[in-house]
Amino acid sequence: MAFGLFKKAPKKEENVQHYFALRVKNIIHETKDAITIVFEQPPSGKISYKAGQFLTLIVPIGGKEVRRAYSLCSSPFVDDELAVTVKRVDNGLMSNWLNDNLKVGDTLKVMEPMGQFTTEFSKDRKRHLIMFAGGSGITPMMSIIKSILTQEPDSICSLIYCNRDIDSIIFKDELAKWETNYQGRLHVIHVLDNAPMNWQGYSGLLNHEMLVKLFERIPNWGIDKTTYLMCGPEGMMKNVETLLAQQSIPKERVFKESFVQGTIDKDKKQEAQPAPGELKAREVTIRYDGQEYKIMVEPNRAILETALDQGIDLPYSCQSGLCTACRGKAISGKVKLDEEEGLSQAERDAGYVLTCVGHPLTDDVVIEIG
Repeated sequence: MAFGLFKKAPKKEENVQHYFALRVKNIIHETKDAITIVFEQPPSGKISYKAGQFLTLIVPIGGKEVRRAYSLCSSPFVDDELAVTVKRVDNGLMSNWLNDNLKVGDTLKVMEPMGQFTTEFSKDRKRHLIMFAGGSGITPMMSIIKSILTQEPDSICSLIYCNRDIDSIIFKDELAKWETNYQGRLHVIHVLDNAPMNWQGYSGLLNHEMLVKLFERIPNWGIDKTTYLMCGPEGMMKNVETLLAQQSIPKERVFKESFVQGTIDKDKKQEAQPAPGELKAREVTIRYDGQEYKIMVEPNRAILETALDQGIDLPYSCQSGLCTACRGKAISGKVKLDEEEGLSQAERDAGYVLTCVGHPLTDDVVIEIG
């Protein structure tokens, strides 16, 4: 979801390029299990994106096309090239393949930048971004930090960055450099699960007592000028949400970016079950890239899944209702979503749906994408 100065995304022009073949210019080993992939801009011209957005990398692995979304750590205002950071995860098909096999000079198929974890920047703004990042959740924060420090001279950032140990801190030296170069405007506070003997910072679980102490160390600009951002493991973000609520921080000042599908509350899931007969084969009309497609969606199959099976090349990435790459607007009809985490309440109220977890509940569903 967008935060701060929200602007309606510009309508895409027809024939806009949705996929790019990008050459790997550099691979930076950030930690023992994380690399930053720097892509050359394509010959067709620079790819435009917003700080906080992500790229979807598409790689053939084991004879199957695999897609994964990775947040851009580069800034459109600072960096000439695009860069994403990929951290190994247990049994991570794409993350392990990239860390083990990718080489400088390779070319990857990449989907255009997407994502709503963004803001507009203005040199006249004065605000305080308080960021909570865990592990690879630092990637969109890095893009936003570089952007706000260079584009809003009166704004500041406070980053609370949680990691397993000191060797797993991604961008450790780069963050220190930005903190030095923009002294007084960037405050970085590291929290480690396993701290070394000589560690002078915070260690252990981020709890209520620690958060109170952290808030004493960072500037207090008041609620109206402060926005809270979080990105990291689901458990960390739920914990931070609870802690901020205890601090009486309004929900509308808190924004998060999820990398993994959250656990859906069982009671809510039960409440969301459609009435008998609602889920049945229904025709759905999809409008995308100046074309109109009609597909018959069977019960318990998602709209996106059905479209892809019929050879309709719709945008998608995570297929779990989080990244919003498949987002469209239902201009008529009713759609049930298995997972709504990726959409803000305002987006849901405006009729936006996620086709990867969407099922038609009426016979008049028309969805516009892009």
